[in-house]
Amino acid sequence: MTVTHGTLAAGDGRVDARIVRAAVVGAGFMGRVHAESARRAGGRVVAVTAGRPVGVHAAAAVGADRAYPDLDALLSEAGIDVLHVCTPNSAHAEIAHAALSAGIHVICEKPLATNEADAVDLVAAAGDRVAVVPFVYRFHPMVREMRARLTSGEAGIVSSITGSYLQDWLADAGDNDWRVDPVLGGPSRAFADIGSHWCDLAEFTTGDRIARLSAQTVVVHERRGTPTEDIATVHFATKSGVVGTLVVSQVAAGRKNRLHLEVSGTEASFGFDQENPERLWVGRRGGNTVLLRDPETLSPQAARYARLPAGHAQGYQDCFDAFVADTYRAVRGEDPAEGLPTFSDGLRAVRITEAVLRSASSGGSWTEVAT
Repeated sequence: MTVTHGTLAAGDGRVDARIVRAAVVGAGFMGRVHAESARRAGGRVVAVTAGRPVGVHAAAAVGADRAYPDLDALLSEAGIDVLHVCTPNSAHAEIAHAALSAGIHVICEKPLATNEADAVDLVAAAGDRVAVVPFVYRFHPMVREMRARLTSGEAGIVSSITGSYLQDWLADAGDNDWRVDPVLGGPSRAFADIGSHWCDLAEFTTGDRIARLSAQTVVVHERRGTPTEDIATVHFATKSGVVGTLVVSQVAAGRKNRLHLEVSGTEASFGFDQENPERLWVGRRGGNTVLLRDPETLSPQAARYARLPAGHAQGYQDCFDAFVADTYRAVRGEDPAEGLPTFSDGLRAVRITEAVLRSASSGGSWTEVAT
């Protein structure tokens, strides 16, 4: 894959060919996170467009060179290589498709789309362009360490996959956000927003896929419109026959962003907690250990993402930085490390979400997940 813009050599007063020219749609929290990672990856945020704030305020929010009044103007005038889509969920598919049609690489926030048909169309539209979804927890070094150890067979026979993703930012009845509006956020909230992250991480670390599931959803607080779920519980079985359970909640008081994944085996079990990402718990019948994020002792797959020496904590922004850096390597035609989450992974998350909603609407009946 090659960069589509800014390909003139340095020395003529113009941008070096290897500096990825990025634009961001959306100037909220996620837009700022994306823009910061773009700069840390050696890119330049040349453009932004947003509903709110507008104009110079949007440019200042993400540190962009220029704000554009709308997406059409940005795509036709800014000369960008990659577009970061950081808008409410309902706009993802249309914006991503427009960028791909213009020959631009895309990083689209999840969910990739609010329905399977749109997600399928985006996978097809991507063609040979770099098209990725930020399932960034893949880029924690200790997640990569778990994956390496599971891949090597250290767990023995994997017997179960369990965990949760718990937040409390909607725990009060008066808490509000565009995500609670199904017109903007889509038919699923808690599961599409954070349950999708957990499922992606479970499948990524184990190499096994959720084949069928039984789900329940709960609305704790009635909010505007048709309320989306505050809680989802899922029992599932994987393609290889491993059983698992998942609890997702955005009304769990005291839990800010706790993604916990535990993979149990006959020889060893592994546990990762996103709120304590410097450690990987390893359980054995004869005793337990805790592995620290130390580049000197990690597997090569994990050490690649250990940016700092042991004892110097890494966290969420570091994961995002690593994800964007790998994406930009692909945009420049380089070979990024294995594990970059593509639009196909985004489609996978949409299919699991739809299976959860189908199961819950039928009283928890076992439902197949489309492959």
